[in-house]
Parts: sequence; structure tokens; C-alpha cells
Amino acid sequence: MFNDIGALELVTIIVLAVLVFGPDKLPKVIQDVTRTIRKIREFSESAKQDIRQELGPEFKDFEFEDLNPKTFIRKQLDNEDLGLKEIRNGFDLKKEMAEVTDAVHSRDQESSSSSSGSSGGRIDMTKKPEEPRKDDRPPFDADAT
Repeated sequence: MFNDIGALELVTIIVLAVLVFGPDKLPKVIQDVTRTIRKIREFSESAKQDIRQELGPEFKDFEFEDLNPKTFIRKQLDNEDLGLKEIRNGFDLKKEMAEVTDAVHSRDQESSSSSSGSSGGRIDMTKKPEEPRKDDRPPFDADAT
């Protein structure tokens, strides 16, 4: 509960409590505070039990810490029932990318070798582009206008 309070802070709180409440009333105040904390914990636990009973038996392993999104995602990724590890292990992104790259390069080489002949897949920039014929019109799309 007090994980982030250091020794110096604890000594400071004790000295302030002695100064504010006095040495005579301090034990009674400490008892009242501990009793209040105990009642709050009991109330919290009973509320948790009531919620678990209302949810039913299918939520018997429900923990309130799972409502934290990070904890929920971590728990779901570690769950073997979903089969995410098999999917993650069965999918090799580098292999898939290499296959796609090889397929694209082989298609590029086939099309360039058939269209350019012996140029080795390069475009000859010294040739003039072909003039479009006057009879060739671009296709007309009535929906586009």
C-alpha cells in the first residue's frame, strides 16, 4: 500500500502526526485509521464477491485487474486457446516478402524480355516516342463526365 513512501517521508509523517494530535491522542487516532482501512477493505472484498456471484459461473476466473487494458491484452495474447502463437509462428513476414519480390521481379523480367528484346529490361531513351494516330481516341466514359 505504501510502496512509494521512503524512510524520510515516513519519519516526517510520524513527526507531523505527533505534533498535530499529540502523544496522548496519537494511539487512538492510529486505531481509528486502521479500523477505517480494515472496514474499507472488507467492503471492497464483499463488493467484489457480490459482482462475481452476479456474473455467474462462466466468470469464475474473472479478476478486476483484468479491466486494465494492458493486463487484458497481455493475458489474451498468452492464452493458448486462441491459437495466436501458432499463427504468429506460422507467418514469416520476411519469407512472404521475399516470395512477393521474386514474383514481381520474374514478371518484370518476362515482360521486359518479351517487349524490349535484347535491351535487358532497360528502356531506350534515345528513341522517339511513338506519335499517337489521329484515329485513336481515348475511351469515352459517360459516367466520368
